[in-house]
Amino acid sequence: MKLALLPSLCLLGLSAPLPSAESQPVEMAGYLFAPADKVPEDFNGGFSLYAAAWPLLATYPGHAFQTGLCGTWMHPENPDKKCYTDIEGGLGWWRDTHFPTTTPKFIMGGVGPNFSFIANGPGYGAGTWEKPRGQYGVAQLSPWLLFPLDGLNLQQGTSGELFGYGYLPLPLTNPKTTTAGRNLPTGNQSWTLFLNTSNFKGPVAFFTPFFWSQATLDHPEWAGTLLDARPAGPNKAIQMETQHVPAVLSADAAGRQMARVAPTRFPVGADGSSTVLHRLTAYKRAALWDAVQKWFEGGAAADGAIKAEASAVHTFRQGGGSNWSIYPPGTKRDDKAPLAWKSFATSFTPNPITFGYQWSQTWTRRRGTLVTLPEYYVLDAGGPKPQWTAIAPAELPADSALAQHQFATAPEPPQEPRTTPDDPASCWKTPGPAAGPFQAHLGDGSAVTYFWYRFADQPAMLNADLTPAEREEVQQRVEKLHRTWTKERNYLTPPDLGSLASLDPALILTPPRGLEIGYVPIATRQELARASGP
Repeated sequence: MKLALLPSLCLLGLSAPLPSAESQPVEMAGYLFAPADKVPEDFNGGFSLYAAAWPLLATYPGHAFQTGLCGTWMHPENPDKKCYTDIEGGLGWWRDTHFPTTTPKFIMGGVGPNFSFIANGPGYGAGTWEKPRGQYGVAQLSPWLLFPLDGLNLQQGTSGELFGYGYLPLPLTNPKTTTAGRNLPTGNQSWTLFLNTSNFKGPVAFFTPFFWSQATLDHPEWAGTLLDARPAGPNKAIQMETQHVPAVLSADAAGRQMARVAPTRFPVGADGSSTVLHRLTAYKRAALWDAVQKWFEGGAAADGAIKAEASAVHTFRQGGGSNWSIYPPGTKRDDKAPLAWKSFATSFTPNPITFGYQWSQTWTRRRGTLVTLPEYYVLDAGGPKPQWTAIAPAELPADSALAQHQFATAPEPPQEPRTTPDDPASCWKTPGPAAGPFQAHLGDGSAVTYFWYRFADQPAMLNADLTPAEREEVQQRVEKLHRTWTKERNYLTPPDLGSLASLDPALILTPPRGLEIGYVPIATRQELARASGP
């Protein structure tokens, strides 16, 4: 028995079994897969979906924790294989989240070529303010929604409700023949985040075309191939990416490797099944762009409704699986042992446009609107590849360290505030805001300081490679949107089942009198408002 286990010990990066009274910190990570049928390639004008939002872990473990909920990666159509670029944000938790709770947040997740630039929201991205690599990549569009520097907050306590979001391009700018003074083109696709939640609906913010095209200054060969100009590939991977869930490893007297994973949960409905994804939709350009373009050229106002006849809803197939694995950090990909996922989880399609799971009543336990997956596993090395098989707590050795282990929030110093430049000569101060400061107190325990800027004077627009005249033209277009596209009506097609998630109510704003049209709220600082942690 011990001889048969030796390969698996090497696989786990261990030279010898751990005593049962001792434990080693490890992690669970990997992907869950949702198999979606393809749609025709001409549905290349963006996407939307409804993803369930819920507290994946019972206790927030600390900033090593990073995982997304169900989402996708939107790449340019026919991408250059040497140039990785996409929009891949969504719901989840990230290591750089300053003010986390067990409730997920939402980030936009724009990735410039080969991660040279990353933009997660207005004022939130890679780099530093001295050397920004994405902080100016997203411009605020909505006058009714505050986007915090730490990501977009959902209402605390969200547990299984559907969060609707997607990206469609808007012709807010005109195509340019030059980029930062160079003879390189920049397209006019402003990929715009649309939300459908219970308390906010409509466009929120957009990636400026220059966010993508700035990479061509160093790589002219990429001109015209990035998301400023290229349509989006319509058939995208649908997965749940988990990079770190805490776990611990131990062994029994016979040398069997045993593990425990932090209580990991999924939402469940009245029938005990979990809906995690619904109404994944791809769009043609005619879904929105054409009507808006005619409007901006002097035609009739576009009502903003995304045309159903120019959309295709993906259907889900039976199947889908998981490569969630338990292993010490640094383990090579081929040496990771997966969970025997299908022993307790079965992919489930209650209708063709909904994907979820049904759960083994033997290995999972339900409490309220959540089901907890098995916590304890033993490494089974008897098959073609070792895998972690669920076991009952009663199967643990009497002196096992696993049963005594407490998954708690790691002790950490209070997070520093997220800030923006305060230099009077900076783009944050010149020409500067029209009103403020104001403050919003959020459910994550943070306070956000924000100001109202004229749309064209917000920092992202001042860093979008636009002349003053070009910015003024965008200003006039945005004022048309503000007058016509309100936050109460549907833009994305509503879900066919379930209920909609809510954003943190503190993020829903009413513009000050006189600033209702053509002005937007911009967060400038976010800090802890109370001493307690998440």
